[in-house]
Amino acid sequence: MQEIEREILERAAAGDVNAFEEVYKAYSRFVYNVALRMCRNNEIAQDVTQDVFITVYDKFDKFRFESSFKTWVYRITVNTSINTLKKGSKMRDKSVSFDDQYDYGQPADSLPEKIQREEQAALIDRLLGYLNTDQRTCIVLRNIEGLSYEEIAAALKIPINTVRSRLKRAREKLLQIRNEVIPNEV
Repeated sequence: MQEIEREILERAAAGDVNAFEEVYKAYSRFVYNVALRMCRNNEIAQDVTQDVFITVYDKFDKFRFESSFKTWVYRITVNTSINTLKKGSKMRDKSVSFDDQYDYGQPADSLPEKIQREEQAALIDRLLGYLNTDQRTCIVLRNIEGLSYEEIAAALKIPINTVRSRLKRAREKLLQIRNEVIPNEV
């Protein structure tokens, strides 16, 4: 995804509906994928995506172009996802299939490759389910979305050392669960 031109963002911030539609088209898939990885439920991710764009529309005038627009939208998406999860969302008993979560139009794999990929994705999804919301958020943003420590800190509005701490604890917990819980179930 390419960053959208500043001129379009400025027009959208000024209330130009056509410009906002361009922003939505450019970022809606991105927002949905972040929400889906955090909430682990298709319907909730769709709701979060709608809520994010309502927030973006309502607060567009607050965007100051001091950071990238993508980082600002990340922050809104992450915060909206966290707030949705804290409200006791229904996601705990539901999970997203690998194809829903990771469908990027990749070429078709052979059957054994597809099965292996789906098993790995299911394992990752199960492991992420053991983490608390803060840890899962940091892991998703760092290891799946590829954000730097600085970008995660900016997106979550937390100190960089908190990011490091959460990632360290999350990795330790994932390793422990992988070694203790998962092998016993096989």
